[in-house]
Amino acid sequence: MNGHDDYEPEHASSPTDHIVQELQLYGYRPSEDEADPRPVPEDRIIEGAVADIFDALIATVAETSLDPDLDDLLWSTVNMFHRAVERADRKLDDNEQEQKRLQREQDGSEVKSVQLERLIDLGQSLIERRDSLEVFRDSAADHYLRATGSPWSQRNGSRVNHRHLTAAMIDSRDFIAAKRRAETEVLVPAGPKIAFSGGDTADYRLIWAKLDQVHAKHPDMVLMHGGSPKGAEKIASRWAETRKVPQVAFKPDWTKHAKAAPFKRNDAMLAIMPIGVFVFPGTGIQDNLADKARKLGIPVYRFSTGGA
Repeated sequence: MNGHDDYEPEHASSPTDHIVQELQLYGYRPSEDEADPRPVPEDRIIEGAVADIFDALIATVAETSLDPDLDDLLWSTVNMFHRAVERADRKLDDNEQEQKRLQREQDGSEVKSVQLERLIDLGQSLIERRDSLEVFRDSAADHYLRATGSPWSQRNGSRVNHRHLTAAMIDSRDFIAAKRRAETEVLVPAGPKIAFSGGDTADYRLIWAKLDQVHAKHPDMVLMHGGSPKGAEKIASRWAETRKVPQVAFKPDWTKHAKAAPFKRNDAMLAIMPIGVFVFPGTGIQDNLADKARKLGIPVYRFSTGGA
């Protein structure tokens, strides 16, 4: 071959050589389509890391010309973890659909059975990742509240925590059923529902006092409100955040219902059959909610800024 060296093709590294080099440089890293055997971080380590992140941001930015941007930077830090949770949820949904497809395709062969087992393992790994990311987000939200004095809230979607609602999975059907059950229990919290509605009043003392009264009577209550970014409903939302009371925001769907959106929202809220409706001064929207509640036999409690 010496006479043909000029024509010798260039030899690339083999796939095996590439894998060995990757292992030497980075260690073992599972691909996206297989379960990751490595453990997730412990909660206490996550909480410590988040505390360090916030301490570093505040110490660096506070009392400088960037101070006006600090709240946005802290909000975005929490949102970064929230978006990571959403990405993990989307992967879980994809995993569920793949499991359903393989359930339909089961033919008794070992190949199909192994594929389904692999998806179950991957789904369990994704649940652990999602739950760990929720610890990151919730810990960051707590630091945001302490730093700014305002509860952190996402701009869209739901913020839930699944940590105590998942279980070990035995087979694919159990995995899917448990996932759906966990999501339902979180998104529709158990406990008596209290509907709340109000306009632009700023009498936070009265609102907190009345909600504290009903909370003392029903410590497992769930607060439902219209999700307004200001006024009475914003005050009620902050009360729920501070008191650790589950809350459900029924925001009007202006795109779908146009001018009728607030009234359709009232119908949706009353369809849950709350045990009581709290109405503070507002507009015809609040009057509509009160009238419909009375017709359904739901107790209505009206309050004015001067008292009950």
